[in-house]
Amino acid sequence: MDHRGFHQGSFNSFQSSSSDEDLMDIPGTAMDFSMRDDVPPLDGEIEENRSYNGGGIGSSNRIMDFLEEPIPGVGTYDDFNTIDWVREKSRDRDRHREITNKSKESTWALIHSVSDAFSGWLLMLLIGLLSGSLAGLIDISAHWMTDLKEGICTSGIWFNHEHCCWNSNHVTFENRDKCPEWNSWSQLIISTNEGAFAYIVNYFMYVLWALLFAFLAVSLVKVFAPYACGSGIPEIKTILSGFIIRGYLGKWTLMIKTITLVLAVSSGLSLGKEGPLVHVACCCGNILCHCFNKYRKNEAKRREVLSAAAAAGVSVAFGAPIGGVLFSLEEVSYYFPLKTLWRSFFAALVAAFTLRSINPFGNSRLVLFYVEFHTPWHLFELVPFIMLGIFGGLWGALFIRTNIAWCRKRKTTQLGKYPVVEVLVVTAITAILAFPNEYTRVSTSELISELFNDCGLLDSSKLCDYKNRFNTSKAGELPDRPAGEGVYSAMWQLALTLILKIVITIFTFGMKIPSGLFIPSMAVGAIAGRLLGVGMEQLAYYHHDWAIFNSWCSQGADCITPGLYAMVGAAACLGGVTRMTVSLVVIMFELTGGLEYIVPLMAAAMTSKWVADALGREGIYDAHIRLNGYPFLEAKEEFAHKTLAMDVMKPRRNDPLLTVLTQDSMTVEDVETIISETTYSGFPVVVSRESQRLVGFVLRRDLIISIENARKKQDGVVSTSIIYFTEHSPPVPPYTPPTLKLRNILDLSPFTVTDLTPMEIVVDIFRKLGLRQCLVTHNGRLLGIITKKDVLKHIAQMANQDPDSILFN
Repeated sequence: MDHRGFHQGSFNSFQSSSSDEDLMDIPGTAMDFSMRDDVPPLDGEIEENRSYNGGGIGSSNRIMDFLEEPIPGVGTYDDFNTIDWVREKSRDRDRHREITNKSKESTWALIHSVSDAFSGWLLMLLIGLLSGSLAGLIDISAHWMTDLKEGICTSGIWFNHEHCCWNSNHVTFENRDKCPEWNSWSQLIISTNEGAFAYIVNYFMYVLWALLFAFLAVSLVKVFAPYACGSGIPEIKTILSGFIIRGYLGKWTLMIKTITLVLAVSSGLSLGKEGPLVHVACCCGNILCHCFNKYRKNEAKRREVLSAAAAAGVSVAFGAPIGGVLFSLEEVSYYFPLKTLWRSFFAALVAAFTLRSINPFGNSRLVLFYVEFHTPWHLFELVPFIMLGIFGGLWGALFIRTNIAWCRKRKTTQLGKYPVVEVLVVTAITAILAFPNEYTRVSTSELISELFNDCGLLDSSKLCDYKNRFNTSKAGELPDRPAGEGVYSAMWQLALTLILKIVITIFTFGMKIPSGLFIPSMAVGAIAGRLLGVGMEQLAYYHHDWAIFNSWCSQGADCITPGLYAMVGAAACLGGVTRMTVSLVVIMFELTGGLEYIVPLMAAAMTSKWVADALGREGIYDAHIRLNGYPFLEAKEEFAHKTLAMDVMKPRRNDPLLTVLTQDSMTVEDVETIISETTYSGFPVVVSRESQRLVGFVLRRDLIISIENARKKQDGVVSTSIIYFTEHSPPVPPYTPPTLKLRNILDLSPFTVTDLTPMEIVVDIFRKLGLRQCLVTHNGRLLGIITKKDVLKHIAQMANQDPDSILFN
């Protein structure tokens, strides 16, 4: 059980251990136990001059049980360690039982009991309000700054392009994106928008703004909040499984991630804001948890809140409250009781309502690419939908392998030491290649919106440039639509856009800036889907007498909806990368508002997952978890190997004996020596070294804090003081040092298995109970210990992977 070290001569780091606010250093220094001088109290709750009756050598023989009052830091966890789910749930049950019993004694206690029960719903309300507000702020800011790369509104600098022309009285319907109030940079600098020089000026300003935004984003992340980079979902999955990463959900991370997310999206890089919005919402949840003791002091309860916050994040990212709840359940949460389901639904509802009230896109919708289709799909179209699913699975598997290879190269070479240079180079390449193509120049969300759109009579996009689109049939429907020059031109541009998005996204995801993967993946699928949809549409137009069309696609009818193909392709590619299924279909259904398209979405999502799983079992988030060495025990995978607990436990046959503490025969100096000479996170306590009969388990952190507190607060505790873990201690002879009783920090019911227990059962126990460690016995005698890290290393070894890739316990 690896311990990452602690600061020498101080345990201020333990004082704030219940908070995720600070980014802790993790040096491997040893603690100096020789200090005797008094230091300031650990916490304001402890009285500055608390006395102790019965002190030093030669005084009364009272046993020192200083744990009658709780000591700050005891029962908390070190950074980069896993929580004990069983202990945390037991604590919460004890706390709830105490509040319930007291509620019968007085009116004030009853009010306290009611407020405690209501606090969870109040917390969900606050999380929803804050998440929705921040999402609205990010959407509005990103939209304005994206347009800033192309020009500025002279009637009001705070207006983006669309809002600027909305307020204009000199705009026509056909040229609704052109108005005298909106000036490109060439108009401002050289007073004209025509000619090669004007094009070069606009090109230069576009690249310059992109580089400026990217530089600010990576600089702020590097200097103020290193944890604000990436999408955050792999780390949130790990945190929800019980891992501690202090500072990852703190206020600095929230502040910097919110600012840099706007900058990163505005820079035009191939990334999205949807994944990072989950991180932002979880930061909101974690910070607000500190307003409620119920959640601040219990790591397991806090993770229930974070599961609900993740649902709120997806709710505001896609405008899909139900999809957000299912995403949290299917993709990120480790422990998801029914109570958390209800609260997640409430938080997602409030977040979506808040975002709808802000109306960031001015269209009364929660997302930029909300669409409605009216043409029903035909059974034959399942064939191209499944083809899109195959494409999505192939793209997902290709992306995961190449992106992980590039990220591993970044971690293991000099490339990782120059994050600013890497971001600027990728931004420059993206901007230079993006500007000439109108489909790469616009933001990815606007591109998806255009690809999803079902062409109508009023659309002026090149994708809707059909030869006879202004002629209606006798029934008033849009007739067969032969493609015009605009459509063919758009197809070539979209094909080039597809190649650029596929390649550049591989190098963008994982850089030291906030970067989501949902939108780039959806863009790749939407482009492929639109290309296939237009191809099917033209095939049906020119060959409507073919057997596959003549039964359902008569001449003069609008049979094929290319926008639907784009939506199905987007779902397929997103499913291939993330391996989402149920939540993905629900999110896409909420985006479109059409129940009749669930079957095509389901077919594409399942096909995509099957194809991708055939080429590699891990989704992108699980692959990044393994790349970073986080101790995440995947609940979806089955352990099918016939090994026993004795094959995995430590110590092995030729290793030194297991380090243990005895219940009544070790001095303070003996325990301090063991702590300073080992790096284990805890120690079994036995009756004696000869019998090896198990008494309990004590955490290293609790031992350090308890001994330091005893030395500072009470006279008489010296190196020769005996430490007792027993209920009752024998009388102490006169003129001997007082004993130290530490039974209150001892876990008297550690989980044990026998040495012949199959490892598939042990792995199942670790998954379902969230254990940190499990002790191995034989006929009641302690033999060894199995930690979560040992289990993960064993699973990696059985899968022919590098077991040393697991870095933390």
